[in-house]
Amino acid sequence: MTVNLFPNYIAGTWAAGRGAATNINPSDLNDTIGDYAQASADQTAQAIEAAAAAFPKWRAASPLIRFEALDRIGSEILARVDELGDMLAREEGKTLPEAKAEAHRAGHLFKYFAAEAYRTTGDIYQSLREGVSLKVLREPIGVVGVITPWNFPLAIPAWKIAPALAYGNTVVFKPAELVPGSAWMLSDIIARAGLPDGVFNLVMGKGREVGEAIVTHPKVSGVTFTGSTPVGRNMGAALFARGAKMQLEMGGKNPLIVLDDADLDLAVHCALQGSFFSTGQRCTASSRLIVTEGIHDAFVDRLCTAMKDLRIGDARAADTQIGPVASEAQLAIDKRYVSQAVDDGATLAAGGGEVESKTPGHYFAPALFTDVSPQAAVARDEIFGPIAAVLRVPDYDAALATANDCEFGLSAGIVSRDAAKIDHFSQNAESGMIQVNLPTAGMDFHAPFTGRKGSSYGAPEKGSYCREFFTAAKVVHEGRGQ
Repeated sequence: MTVNLFPNYIAGTWAAGRGAATNINPSDLNDTIGDYAQASADQTAQAIEAAAAAFPKWRAASPLIRFEALDRIGSEILARVDELGDMLAREEGKTLPEAKAEAHRAGHLFKYFAAEAYRTTGDIYQSLREGVSLKVLREPIGVVGVITPWNFPLAIPAWKIAPALAYGNTVVFKPAELVPGSAWMLSDIIARAGLPDGVFNLVMGKGREVGEAIVTHPKVSGVTFTGSTPVGRNMGAALFARGAKMQLEMGGKNPLIVLDDADLDLAVHCALQGSFFSTGQRCTASSRLIVTEGIHDAFVDRLCTAMKDLRIGDARAADTQIGPVASEAQLAIDKRYVSQAVDDGATLAAGGGEVESKTPGHYFAPALFTDVSPQAAVARDEIFGPIAAVLRVPDYDAALATANDCEFGLSAGIVSRDAAKIDHFSQNAESGMIQVNLPTAGMDFHAPFTGRKGSSYGAPEKGSYCREFFTAAKVVHEGRGQ
């Protein structure tokens, strides 16, 4: 079998790297997808310099030119949903329907922000001083570093790259090392959209080299990052030290509250989908299931039964509901937390072990724990795998307190028929996003994506709210003379 070498994209030219990394299918470890160029720090600097040189021309481009380029990108993505979804499922382990849905979302993200290019307007105010006009301009910030994670290798780059370009910035894109294939295909589409050379650049490679080069370069005006909280905080410190803008989306340990009055079937659906689909590898996954006394036992029994029926297998197989864990390293983390939870006194109610398959892969049965202490690692750490802890509480007040007792605050859900409690929860849950009678992991791309506490720092992502990161305000006062 011939293995293809996929290069970086710098200043309008495809360029080999200092070396290459092999991309392996987690559903079949015998399946090599390809070798992807690894950029050096010097190549990353070249990409940044190219983006800086291209910035004056792109910031001056008319909204029509920006719209047409982004709309072309979105149209090609939508025309190639099956192809892009197949690559995503093959390299990341997300099921094919989930992968195609992500590709579809990526296409519409580019089309949404294509339209935003027409809405890059400022504001007119009435000055408090006689004879003075007052307006606020919105200007692009310059070169934007885009650093993305492996769990959504099409959607997250799309909702960062598209607004950066729509608002007149230039881009240096570093995708996650684990999933370069989806990022490369997306970059190939962007490279053929008619952007001036240097406006968009792709540099694949290791975070400690390529990522650090982006974060520390003086010509990078801002970095939008999605990843772990420790990495995000270190990155934020470096960006703050040189006065660059930052947009950091980091960890989550999301609660789903199930109250006694909940529709039991709906509660089980929300927990099953939110905790375990996409192999639990979502920052918005509901890994803490906070359940009140009256419904606890029935909920656990019904959820365990539903988990036994989950079909685990090759991500691209038609009947698969749960694909493999994305990597050997993540599989080891999942297994370690299962073992630690048992050692800490929790009860493994369902799943929690490796699964045999027709092909060698990172297959793992979603795990559900009961009798969990709120202070246990399985109830507090972001595992990023299909592992959920059930926390039994006496009532709604205890449920809310338990939900808020966390260093993270990304997404929080409640399943209940009580309108008063739903309203109280929506106002008092310490999370950026609230889901009512829905899984915690569902989001709309035209609304802001944002968290509290250790989950987010800086302006929200997605929707028109992200303009606060990708543009800077300039206030203009003008006297009208005597």
